[in-house]
Amino acid sequence: MIEVRGISKAFSGNSVLRDITTRFEAGQVNFIIGRSGSGKSVLTKCIVGLIPVDTGEAFFDGRNFTAMSRAERKTILQEVGMLFQGSALFDSLTVEENVLFPLQMFATMTKGDMAKRAAFCLDRVNLSGKGHLYPSELSGGMKKRVGIARAIAMNPKYLFVDEPNSGLDPATSIVIDNLIREITLENNITTIVVSHDMNSVIEIGDRINFVHTGQLWWTGDKQQVLNTDNQELNDFVFPSEFMKEIRDNLRKAR
Repeated sequence: MIEVRGISKAFSGNSVLRDITTRFEAGQVNFIIGRSGSGKSVLTKCIVGLIPVDTGEAFFDGRNFTAMSRAERKTILQEVGMLFQGSALFDSLTVEENVLFPLQMFATMTKGDMAKRAAFCLDRVNLSGKGHLYPSELSGGMKKRVGIARAIAMNPKYLFVDEPNSGLDPATSIVIDNLIREITLENNITTIVVSHDMNSVIEIGDRINFVHTGQLWWTGDKQQVLNTDNQELNDFVFPSEFMKEIRDNLRKAR
């Protein structure tokens, strides 16, 4: 579980986050949603220490990450997996070498055990036998799956995912969503997903945090998203009459 308390951040006097307090539960897919520029990506970067906070704290299973020294933070960061929006694979490395990379950097394993772990992770994302390929030989969906395999290579307790379905077709997006959900449940991971994809939110979101103008505007589950009377959230999730009609049909179906 990750808990943030009173996180605020400003750049050049411009407030980006204001007093954010929320929790992200283990074994759940926790979403952060909001319009572009709302501060959601800055929030995740503050949580993992990529951006220093002005005020506030982040706790990883009760451990005050914000108050730790750089050396102390390293222990927690080794428990963190990250899937970047563009997958961020190394073009000069094979699929297997990409998955091996964090193991070679941080793990205390033999080379044989590293190879077994990489093979397991690739099998878990249905890419067995693809380890010899290079990123340039992969489809967008396959790159995302390699990114997931690399993100779970260190058997993380915490998984941060940035726009996992960006640039993917609907069918491939469903595959990626299901993988994220399954891996979260299987390993009791605290998963935090930043996304604009409301299909993903409705399908796999256990807890949703809506950030609006730098503030935590609304928190709830996917059923509550469908039934909320929060005007700003409704305008974001159901911006057109067509989308509102879909919402109304979903309300009736559930």
